[in-house]
Amino acid sequence: MKKLICSTFREGYGIDQIRRTMTAGELINFLAQYDEDTPVYLSFDNGYTYGGITEGRFEEDYGEDDDDE
Repeated sequence: MKKLICSTFREGYGIDQIRRTMTAGELINFLAQYDEDTPVYLSFDNGYTYGGITEGRFEEDYGEDDDDE
């Protein structure tokens, strides 16, 4: 079975240090070329360790600039 592996690495200590990341739309468009049952894994440390992607691992960050509080 084909597996899709996203090789990732640490780029900074804060989100503001990341120069470029995909938007949700770009990610959806990219993943559309794969069959729906293709498993997706994250690769760290040059393939030494791996992680899965699950719904519970996503969180929304609204930043510290919200005036609603």
